Amino acid sequence: MNNLESRTTIYFVRHAHSIYSEDERGRPLSEKGSSDAKQVAKRMEKEAIDIVLSSPYKRAIQTIEGIAEYFQTDIKLISEFRERKLAKGSIPDFNTAIEKVWREETFFWDGGESNITAQQRGVQALFQILKQYENKKIVIGTHGNIMVLIMNYFSKDYDYSFWKNLEMPDIYKLIFKGNQLITVQRIWEDNNG
Repeated sequence: MNNLESRTTIYFVRHAHSIYSEDERGRPLSEKGSSDAKQVAKRMEKEAIDIVLSSPYKRAIQTIEGIAEYFQTDIKLISEFRERKLAKGSIPDFNTAIEKVWREETFFWDGGESNITAQQRGVQALFQILKQYENKKIVIGTHGNIMVLIMNYFSKDYDYSFWKNLEMPDIYKLIFKGNQLITVQRIWEDNNG
């Protein structure tokens, strides 16, 4: 009976606006991003969070720091939730490059990850977390592409156009029974919509 009631809640928090630089890992939040991160923390106060995880990238960590502070917990870094690597070095036409990898899931640019490779990395990490923290409420600070690729594994509704319409920051609440996704709800708009 208990197993039927067991639910694990994942809150994917896409990072707030950051200052663009070549340093993918160390890019900090912008002034607007820092202000929005405070709103993210405020929105999450009513969610009774147990665990706070994050991509090792600075902008993801900074977006959820307030949540960890409020719930008096540490942020555990999970490298698999880092953003998908599109290519080695900078890309002259980002929009064309990103559209192509979404259109052809096995295609990858030189030094980058295909959709399928990035998705497998993210989904494996998610399954591990669902097992390790079963029945908990878990915040994961992450990035737009990898978040949508993970969601896309469960439903093809989460595609390129879904990704394009994400906000910075954004919050999606996913409820799982074991490894099975039961519901998805966008909760950022409740606060700002």
